[in-house]
Amino acid sequence: MHISTKKWLFIKISSFVLIPFMIWFIVNFISIYENDYQSVVLFFAQQPTRILFSIFIVIAFFFSALTISEIFEDYIKDQKIKKGISKKELIFVNNNFFVET
Repeated sequence: MHISTKKWLFIKISSFVLIPFMIWFIVNFISIYENDYQSVVLFFAQQPTRILFSIFIVIAFFFSALTISEIFEDYIKDQKIKKGISKKELIFVNNNFFVET
């Protein structure tokens, strides 16, 4: 199987797997939105929540890294620019992903 086909499959699979985790996160975020700090900490301290949230973050990171690399490969044609930007921007974007969540 060609590398592009593998990347395409991984993007599709990770986006499909990300959907239930995103629904779970949105539903729980709505339920804890107006709670106090202690309730939120208690929610994230529970074992199932920690596991599900960790899986959600890992899959979201994997998905974002794959899609950003695809964008660079598809829309930037110059190889020098592509190599320089992809390394710096991928690190920057993924670091900001963890800061914002």
